[in-house]
Amino acid sequence: MPRTRLIAALFGLVFTFFSASAMAAEVRVFAAASLTNALNDIGELYTARTGDKMVASYAASSALARQIEQGAPADVFVSADLKWMNYMVEHKLVDPETRFNLLGNLLVLIAPANSAQDKIDLTAKTNIAALAGEGRIATGNPDSVPVGLYFKQAMERAGQWAAVAPKVAGADSVRAALSLVERGEVPLGVVYATDAAVSAKVKVVGVFPESMHDPIVYPFALVAGKDSAAARSFLDFVRSPEAKGVFTRYGFKVN
Repeated sequence: MPRTRLIAALFGLVFTFFSASAMAAEVRVFAAASLTNALNDIGELYTARTGDKMVASYAASSALARQIEQGAPADVFVSADLKWMNYMVEHKLVDPETRFNLLGNLLVLIAPANSAQDKIDLTAKTNIAALAGEGRIATGNPDSVPVGLYFKQAMERAGQWAAVAPKVAGADSVRAALSLVERGEVPLGVVYATDAAVSAKVKVVGVFPESMHDPIVYPFALVAGKDSAAARSFLDFVRSPEAKGVFTRYGFKVN
């Protein structure tokens, strides 16, 4: 190939590369920490299918809602409960017309994998405080973090919150609570079933009956003023059979 044609071909390749890069969009997703593994996998699939990129920030739904309220750049908000999505709607921080509930989960009691604690048939009569002994129970902050709110609700319905509350080690997110149990810093923890499933360092001791707390629901919505084609495309993609298959593989209930 003549030198001039070779140079022209190289310039063409460079131009094509940068043009494709310039056309690719980023979708900034603020999502509940319990979605970390599943959404990371879905983000890779989304990029492979569309060329656009999902950039995710994971934390407690309460923390993410506050960050968006304070101006943090996000296109999509995914909460682990209805409370914080309702907060976002009430404060006009998300577009309510784009809101939908996609996923569900279970609340479980966990212990370190090497714990002597046997699996139990957990009911409203199970004495959770006694199971913890002199130790504490890791979960999300029961005043703000969804997993902690669900646990508090379960204990209130069982008439046990007064006994359990002093033993609660409230963490910033469900994954932070999981880490406390993984490291053996506490004998018990309360997390979602999907979080327990991704860790070989913990075991499920019991599953809370769903009648003990409100349904665990994950609503999705576009952040107000962030109605881009890429963001809408992402919301469509998470409802696709391919994405639903990923959620199911990680143990989520899919609507």
